[in-house]
Amino acid sequence: MGENPTKGQHTEAFNNKKDTRNMEGEEKEERGERETSPTDMMHRSNSRPLLDVSRAAIQANSEDRNPTILLPNQSDDICHLALDIGGSLIKLVYFSRHEEDHSSDDKRKNSLKERFGISNGHRRKYPVLGGRLHFVKFETEKLNDCLDFISSNHLHRSGLDSDQCFSNNTIIKATGGGAYKFADLFKERLGVNLDKEDEMDCLVSGANFLLKAIRDEAFTHMEGQKEFVQIDKNDLFPYLLVNIGSGVSMIKVDGDGKFERVSGTNVGGGTYWGLGRLLTQCKSFDELLELSQRGDNGNVDMLVGDIYGGTNYSKIGLSASAIASSFGKTISDTKELSDYRPYDISLSLLRMISYNIGQISYLIALREGLKRIFFGGFFIRGHAYTMDTISFAIDFWSKGQAKAMFLRHEGFLGALGAFMSYEKHGLDDLMAHQLVERFSLDAPYMIGQNSNPSLSNLNEKISWIEKFMQKSTEITAPVPMVISGTTGVGGFECPSSRGDTLRSDSSAALNIGVLHLDPTLEVFPLLADPKNYDPNTIDLSDHDELKYWLTILSQHLPDLVDKAVASEGGTDDAKRRGDAFACAFSSHLARLMKEPAAYGKFSLANLLELREECLREFNFKDAYISIKQRENEASIAVLPDLLLELDSMNEEKRLHSLIEGVLAANIFDWGSRACVNLYHKGTIIEIYDMSRKKMQRPWRVDDYDLFKGRMLGGRSNQPYKRALLFVDNSGADVVLGMLPLARELLQRGTEVVLVGNSLPALNDVTSYELPEIVAEAAKHCDIIRKSAEAGGLLVDAMVIQDASKEICNSVPLMVVENGCGSPCIDFRQVSSELAAVAKDADLVILEGMGRSLHTNFNARFKCDVLKLAMVKNQRLAEKLVQGNIYDCVCRFEPASGEVLA
Repeated sequence: MGENPTKGQHTEAFNNKKDTRNMEGEEKEERGERETSPTDMMHRSNSRPLLDVSRAAIQANSEDRNPTILLPNQSDDICHLALDIGGSLIKLVYFSRHEEDHSSDDKRKNSLKERFGISNGHRRKYPVLGGRLHFVKFETEKLNDCLDFISSNHLHRSGLDSDQCFSNNTIIKATGGGAYKFADLFKERLGVNLDKEDEMDCLVSGANFLLKAIRDEAFTHMEGQKEFVQIDKNDLFPYLLVNIGSGVSMIKVDGDGKFERVSGTNVGGGTYWGLGRLLTQCKSFDELLELSQRGDNGNVDMLVGDIYGGTNYSKIGLSASAIASSFGKTISDTKELSDYRPYDISLSLLRMISYNIGQISYLIALREGLKRIFFGGFFIRGHAYTMDTISFAIDFWSKGQAKAMFLRHEGFLGALGAFMSYEKHGLDDLMAHQLVERFSLDAPYMIGQNSNPSLSNLNEKISWIEKFMQKSTEITAPVPMVISGTTGVGGFECPSSRGDTLRSDSSAALNIGVLHLDPTLEVFPLLADPKNYDPNTIDLSDHDELKYWLTILSQHLPDLVDKAVASEGGTDDAKRRGDAFACAFSSHLARLMKEPAAYGKFSLANLLELREECLREFNFKDAYISIKQRENEASIAVLPDLLLELDSMNEEKRLHSLIEGVLAANIFDWGSRACVNLYHKGTIIEIYDMSRKKMQRPWRVDDYDLFKGRMLGGRSNQPYKRALLFVDNSGADVVLGMLPLARELLQRGTEVVLVGNSLPALNDVTSYELPEIVAEAAKHCDIIRKSAEAGGLLVDAMVIQDASKEICNSVPLMVVENGCGSPCIDFRQVSSELAAVAKDADLVILEGMGRSLHTNFNARFKCDVLKLAMVKNQRLAEKLVQGNIYDCVCRFEPASGEVLA
């Protein structure tokens, strides 16, 4: 890699070869013929289906290092392992299946698909099971550990046991020099053939995919501050890709498959590791980096201040702390090597190499006319000082005109590109809104000194939960490993030399995350400005704001644990899992308090989703299920009386009472500590009645008159065509608040779609609970019954023939899922089911704090939108509406660009 081949020679040759192969293949497919190359014969002998990776989504782990990719569109087993075998490190990208629960309301969903013409689009016809892409690395000198890992997890056999395999002639994609050097060893140990892919092509393919498909993949890092950069995939090229491995390659990327290696240097990660090992006796790259954390390079480097008596050289813009000569002080000293601190040597060496890479990169970018420079490779490893040094060099020499940008998956570009080289993977077709970032707990955690050493055995697959459940293992508070003062992406992890660690993926040193690819997520079609849409109302980049919400979640944790344990019957197993959940989630909160940027760009919505993901990780499927059932039953019991009361009112008074009822019922929120205290003071009916009596206007945000004008008099009193009601909590909220409002709209001739969560979150109602609630309500109301039958909600109802015509003429009441499992909603990522029904909707009603205050308070839509919520947090009330707790928001906004009379 030290020499630069003729400019463009490799690219042209590779592309011509690839294009010719593809054209020939396409022509033969049209004639019904197939290639008969040895490689193709081996593919056929294995009968391996292709990988379906449409619509990927990130799920970062607790350290948010190199998040893994989930493939929910994948159905069958695949040849799912790719490697990048470099001179220093081996990087793996591998696939694992993701089993999804099949909901019990398939009839309802099929009915909706038929009604709205929802199809699989470009997705495959076979059943969707899904999966994930994982990222793992090993030191190349520990190749046997890597082989053991692949073998023990059957990664070369598509995750199957050896006796289930189709053939021993498995093809594995690989890149890097080791793909040639160790090919025979892979064949001997694993029975696999390494299909070599070009290293540069893999690097570029991997980088292009990450930059185009993954939101918040790129970021800048200056003076310890990380800022994520939004990349427009239509304006990505050209850019300079600087890959820092053992050596450094600098690649000008002009498009997909269009690149040139324009320069490089042999001074890279291998230089740092090699010299560092000689000078400090460190045994690993991570140990060397850890030393630098405690170093002071001023003890060995000659600084500008050393030359100029402690002052700056301001005339040429050099500060006193600028390095005049790396290791320059050692020239005049009479010390021996043993007299210098290894910490100082490591830091000086790191700074010297990082700065020179940054400077050379800028000079190459300047020569090529490029202002966008991305850095990748395992040399960086999210290390704050490394990134700051490179950034300083770029900023200094460009005089602020260029910025260094780093990638979260920096070390896996080549491996990911090799993985994508399996034919028709389609990874490069993914878009950012199809990738959902979640926060699983697949991360290393410290274990006690008395732990069972066999637990860290490479060949032993131990889930994260099992690490907590081991009776013979003493688990310390599982705080993700981080060195204080580090601000790199995901932090800088303790090396394995600092003690035994447990890693779910058996990777060393670096923590590996998960990228989830969700096949059902789309951009909500009613957003007024999807490109500039930001769901978040609360800015957690404000440290005081972050501290406040972390404290709130911490205070709410004991009650949440009690509910979660109760939901599982209070068994001993549930109690153990509850304790483990509390310990794990507390460690997440502590980590965020210490390092706010640890998990990437983070919002309150992410924070709330993190809590739900953590619950699910410990197998608490629905922590509030018993409470929801109890409150639903109590609310259904009084629904008939409420409907009679509403029907006795005139039109204007009824509409006002309906909105009051929604706001009053929204008080039933187990996510609010203030409201939880109310539940101990009376029954659900007493609290609801008390809340209704307090619903006196004016509300803190009061656009009711605008909404009334549209409902009762605007536009010649034409009803809305279709309304989407985003419901919030179970119990009184949905039964006594939103259902009566839905009934009113149905009576006016408006189709109503109730939108519920796809997964449980606190006491929020889910889409699979809503049909049962509607069915119970239908027993007391003919309007709801007929509309529910027309909407396919009562698919098993016995309907007499004489009533069939009446049902067909009824306005349908339907239910869809929103695609999330959080109290909040991000309209860049909603279910395809919701996106389909939204296309003809002209009214959106967002109810509850999570959906209309925490998120989407400032969002604008192409249709009319009504935002309803009771503010159940004093700080939120003060900052958002300049009011007090229990104030109400009734915000009506006409379709974007429209003005109501």
